[in-house]
Amino acid sequence: MDGRRLNVLYVSRGYSTHDRRFLASFVGAGWTPTYLPLTRERLEMRSLPEGVKTLDWAEDSMPSSRREWTTRIRQMKSAINALKPDAVIAGPVQGGALIAALAGADPLVTVSWGTDMLVEADQSDLCRHATRRALEASALVFGDCLAVRNAVKEHGGLPDDRIVTFPWGIDLDRFHPGPSALDLRNRLGWQDSEIFISTRSWEPVYAIDVLLEAFLLLYRKRPGVRLVLLGDGSMAAQINEAIRALGIGDAVHAPGRIGQPELPDWFRLADAYVSSALSDGTSISMLEAMASGLPVVVSESFGNLEWVKPGVNGSLAVAGDARSLAAAMESVVDNRQRDSQMSSTNIEMARDKANWNNNFPELVQAVERVVAR
Repeated sequence: MDGRRLNVLYVSRGYSTHDRRFLASFVGAGWTPTYLPLTRERLEMRSLPEGVKTLDWAEDSMPSSRREWTTRIRQMKSAINALKPDAVIAGPVQGGALIAALAGADPLVTVSWGTDMLVEADQSDLCRHATRRALEASALVFGDCLAVRNAVKEHGGLPDDRIVTFPWGIDLDRFHPGPSALDLRNRLGWQDSEIFISTRSWEPVYAIDVLLEAFLLLYRKRPGVRLVLLGDGSMAAQINEAIRALGIGDAVHAPGRIGQPELPDWFRLADAYVSSALSDGTSISMLEAMASGLPVVVSESFGNLEWVKPGVNGSLAVAGDARSLAAAMESVVDNRQRDSQMSSTNIEMARDKANWNNNFPELVQAVERVVAR
């Protein structure tokens, strides 16, 4: 890292924990970042990191009509002309990166968010065209797993030296094993229960409805299991109704979205982590669970295959299949000695491969090389 103080424009869909971490790390690298959220979507309650400027022409949703797209592109051109950034760093591919590409951002560094390349890129001919347009305009594309790298090469035809693969990683100072400060087990009478935790948003791609069906199947066989279901989202009404209709209200605790400062204690409360997501790159929530010492149950697809080996550190299930997910969940609470070995494996793997502070400098170095050229 040459320590050059870059002026960068960072474009994202809304404001999430991941965005905050990127922005804080930009500042830590000595850069001057300006943040441009495309929508008012806010999943992170903490304020922007100190040293981050912001532009505000966010709308309630992403553009849908031709007129809305034209307006966004024109606004992006104006922002680039006014800021004259050394680089524009934008994602996801068919959102921020596409608008920046059409606005003539140069150099454009595209950040894939996983699902944009693994699912959305193939949803229609229009999506394929939009994906290729954004990728071809990119000086660099960052992805968090080999599955994303392969999808970038397939859809954009980019050479290897324009694709950087690194797991985003997590803050290991916060996510680690230890006692939980929460009194939930005593309060709910779950002292001897085997608790699964899910921290995914209640959106279609995360298939929380499938998770509830799978939990019901497991609950019928093992009445002592419990599920902590953190989060919320557009499917909240449907999910809450499913909990009621399935008759599992006493075995499921759904307190809503939990702030990042409290999240480590929720992982330490649990015995295992479960995600029913239909697609994943390198899941940050899975890495947080692994670092906390939990065996993990995830779908056997995309980035998960690079992290999870059945019987070694967790279990894999067929995406969207409740019976398969129930069997995978049962397998990780079937043997306490093996669970302990899985826990140790995940802690070690997280320390070796999922340290954000070790991984992020690769992005900094790559962007600085592009700007220098």
